[in-house]
Amino acid sequence: MGLAGGPSAAEEAELAERAARGGRLVEPAEDLDDRAAEAALRPGSLDDFVGQRAVREQLSLVLEAARRRGRAPDHVLLSGPPGLGKTTLAMIVAAELGQSLRISSGPAIQHAGDLAAVLSSLEEGEVLFVDEVHRMARPAEEMLYVAMEDFRVDVVVGKGAGATAIPLHLPPFTLVGATTRSGLLPAPLRDRFGFTGHLDFYAPDELEQVLRRSAQLLGVELTAAGGAEIARRSRGTPRIANRLLRRVRDWSQVRGTGVVDADAARAALRVYEVDELGLDRLDRSVLDALCRRFGGGPVGLSTLAVAVGEEPDTVETVAEPFLVREGLLGRTPRGRVATADGWAHLGLRPPLGAPLQATLPLGDGGDGDSQDRDDDRDDDGDDDGDDDGAAPPS
Repeated sequence: MGLAGGPSAAEEAELAERAARGGRLVEPAEDLDDRAAEAALRPGSLDDFVGQRAVREQLSLVLEAARRRGRAPDHVLLSGPPGLGKTTLAMIVAAELGQSLRISSGPAIQHAGDLAAVLSSLEEGEVLFVDEVHRMARPAEEMLYVAMEDFRVDVVVGKGAGATAIPLHLPPFTLVGATTRSGLLPAPLRDRFGFTGHLDFYAPDELEQVLRRSAQLLGVELTAAGGAEIARRSRGTPRIANRLLRRVRDWSQVRGTGVVDADAARAALRVYEVDELGLDRLDRSVLDALCRRFGGGPVGLSTLAVAVGEEPDTVETVAEPFLVREGLLGRTPRGRVATADGWAHLGLRPPLGAPLQATLPLGDGGDGDSQDRDDDRDDDGDDDGDDDGAAPPS
């Protein structure tokens, strides 16, 4: 969000795009409703933060050492898929240091002047959080290099041969950058962060701890079996777990007893079309089309997208990452293929000759949408992943 506290124009456009994609219940990116709900559920200290044990311990040492020295800590870079707690950790950094937090985002900083205005308003020791820092404009990035290293920005006055750079000295501050695509960060920017923490997906038992804490804050009676049922459908993501908890709470209050138990969780998530593995309608549509219409593949991305009535980018960036991570779908140079687990999840038996190839790793540490498009370049030389000479689907 912008410095004034509301979403910027760029963020509003991004949220509108997400809404156009269907408002998926298992979408890891947050929407406007999530912001209000999660604000009350965010932990306020590292001790209350569940999961990410290594990152918590490392960050605790960085902050405690800075407090003892009486200086601002090194700049912090947090990377990982959406919904794992990067924004929450940024807020905790400011709280642990006893400093205020300024919040902005990469898409909102498109000019060097935008960044200069933000930096010049900082006070000593303040924490500046920049979400999606990899999406900053290049001129702003280059200004940030000097600001992070020397606490200085050079303001250019005038134009042409008479232009003069006036150095503006900044008080020491701490930048916390968050990114879902660490591979897109320029090396000079990445190297200026003194601490880098990568957040991994949560284990089911960690998500159950998150759900128990959230249920207490929401005033919801959650049984152990209910928490386990929601946790295993949450894709390893606390944001999704909290969202599913709120939807199951709604079902239980309207159609159940008010208690979130295993039966209520199963019944509610059946209504919202979230299955036992956390797949929703779009995920199952992609997997079903791959198996039933194309015999398990290989099939190109464009063809698969047409079969499910979605844009190729939506299939590639929204549905495929989780299917690949769960071992239900594989990416090959000739196109997408269903794995043995993918067939089994649909309750189908693969036909003789089905590829059943193992899944290939995602291209950027599993972030979800950075697979090299060369994987879709097929034998006929185009980029749609469709081999014109491939055998027709069985």
